[in-house]
Amino acid sequence: MRAVQLTAANALEIAETPDPVPGPGEVLVELRAAALNHRDHWISTGQYANVKYPCIPGSDGAGVVTVAGVGADPNWIGREVIIDPAFDWGPDPKAQSDKFTILGLPRQGTLAQKVCVPALQLADKPPGLSWAEAAAVPLAALTAWRALISRGGFSPLDRVLVSGIGGGVALFALQFAAAHEAEVWVTSSSEDKISLAVSHGARGGFLYTQPGWAKDAVRKTGGFDLIIDGAGGPGFNDLIDSTAPGGRIVFYGATRGNTPELALRKVFWRQLTLLGTTMGGPADWLAMTEFMAKTAIKPVVSEVFPFERASEAFELMGRGGQFGKIVLQISEANR
Repeated sequence: MRAVQLTAANALEIAETPDPVPGPGEVLVELRAAALNHRDHWISTGQYANVKYPCIPGSDGAGVVTVAGVGADPNWIGREVIIDPAFDWGPDPKAQSDKFTILGLPRQGTLAQKVCVPALQLADKPPGLSWAEAAAVPLAALTAWRALISRGGFSPLDRVLVSGIGGGVALFALQFAAAHEAEVWVTSSSEDKISLAVSHGARGGFLYTQPGWAKDAVRKTGGFDLIIDGAGGPGFNDLIDSTAPGGRIVFYGATRGNTPELALRKVFWRQLTLLGTTMGGPADWLAMTEFMAKTAIKPVVSEVFPFERASEAFELMGRGGQFGKIVLQISEANR
C-alpha cells in the first residue's frame, strides 16, 4: 500500500509499505480520507516525544471495513466508519490510564491507504458527511467534547470564549456550544477568522494581538463563565483577566508553551477553576458521535489535498494558515 512515511525529522515521502494485517479483535479499514492535527506536525518535525522512524503518522481517518480479524465482529465488514484515535483509555472516566496511546504513534497511523485498529475503536460514519468531513471528526471533536462538556461542565446558560479560533478543536467547541444556543465568543490574531467564526455561530471576537483585549471583552460581555484554550503561553493570563468570577478555564494544549508567570492571586481571589484535559474516553466518544448524528453538525474543512500533495498539507499545518481541518483525500490513491 502507499503511505505517508516519515524517515527522519522533516523527511516526508509517499512510500510503498507492506499492507497491515489485522490481529485478534482488529479490523482492516481501507481509508477514503484522513485529516491532520498539530500532533502530526510535531511528529514530522521531531518535536514529539519518543518518535521512532520510519513511521506513518495520522490519528484521523474515515473509510470502509474490508477484513475482520479473529475475534472481531464480522458485521463491521462493508460498513463506512470513523476511528476513535484514543487507545486504551482505561476504566476510570476521570483520566486516562498509563497504557493510553493515540493512533499514529506508536501504532502506525491513518495517513495511508489502509490501517488496522481494534474493532472497539470504530463508529459508524456520521450520516450526511462527505469522506473529507467524516475524516475531520475524530480527534478534534473528541477533544472538544471532553473539554467543553465532560471537563468544562458546559451549560447553555454559560457565556463561552473559545481561544485561537481556526483550529479543529476550537471550531468543534464553537459548534457544539452554538448548537446548544449558548452565547459564544472567540479570539484570533485574524479579523478574517473572527468573521468566519461568526458565520459558524459565534457572537463576535477579539484580537488577542491587541493589548488590553481582555478588558475590552469584559466591558463588552461581562466576562466569560467558561473558556476553552489550546495555546497556553504568555497570553494565558489574559484569559484569566477575561473570566467572570467563579468561571472555569479548560485547556487541552500548550501550542505557545508554558505560561511564564501564572496570576495565581487572581485565580483564588476570583474563585476560578483551571481544568486540564486531553482527548477523551469511550463515554466521551459515544456521547460525541451520538450528538454529531443528532444535530447534523458539519465539520469545517479548510482544504482538501490529494494524497500525493501531503507535504503541502503539512506545510499549511506548520504555518497555521488553516480555518478548519486539513484533509488528505486518499480514495484516489486506492484506484
